[in-house]
Amino acid sequence: MQTSLADRAATLLGVRVSGAAALSGGDLSAVHRLRLADGGSAIAKQGPLVSEEAVMLEAIAASGAPAPAVLALADDLLLIEEMPNDAHVAGSWDHLAETLNTLHASIGHGYGWPSDYAFGRVAIPNGATQGWPTFWAERRLRCHLPHLPATLARRLERLADRLPDLLPEHPAPALLHGDLWGGNVLVSGGRVTALIDPASYHGHREVDAAMLTLFDAPTPRFFDLLALETGWQARQPIYRLWPLLVHLRLFGSSYAGAVEAALTEVE
Repeated sequence: MQTSLADRAATLLGVRVSGAAALSGGDLSAVHRLRLADGGSAIAKQGPLVSEEAVMLEAIAASGAPAPAVLALADDLLLIEEMPNDAHVAGSWDHLAETLNTLHASIGHGYGWPSDYAFGRVAIPNGATQGWPTFWAERRLRCHLPHLPATLARRLERLADRLPDLLPEHPAPALLHGDLWGGNVLVSGGRVTALIDPASYHGHREVDAAMLTLFDAPTPRFFDLLALETGWQARQPIYRLWPLLVHLRLFGSSYAGAVEAALTEVE
């Protein structure tokens, strides 16, 4: 008989698990809050790539940005610290900007990540490239071409060809969260307590800022505090395209209009 989640977690933690409740937001992996017999709690994530997520969380924590501690890892099960979360990110834009400045100050040796990643069936290739426009073109745009309608694919191909003229060649390879939207920012008392569910790699820091604008509305002051490079506004739709393409492939044609709108902004 398959060992239950509670039994597996108890063995890893050395504490009996008295309850497990499924949490919302687990579109791509199963997530549970564990109640521990000693009065504590933990978050359990199950999926094929949780070992990669553990590495990313540890990299975020090492940068000085807040992330839940990795408590245990075994095969497809990741146990992490439960962090306070009782407010929406909209009340903490200033502290989120400070948090991202800390995260992005962790500079890698190049663009990409030591291993590939995925959101469900959508692969996230992270192989290194010499220049940033090449990385964004090959690893974040052209990789979607076989999965798109022909007309949309041709528009995306034309944009990918133009990226050397639109993106900086060698921006600092900042440590990115990689899937930064409000639901992946935990907040309590007006401060960010943790960044969760990363899809990290090293790249242009404007990528995280662009992703935040998909489902949230950061204030002008937030962008001022980030002090992004001149011309950042023109690059935002290019960087928004990748998460929009991922959503189009995962969740269907309801995202087609947003993809087309982002392309129109830069054509």
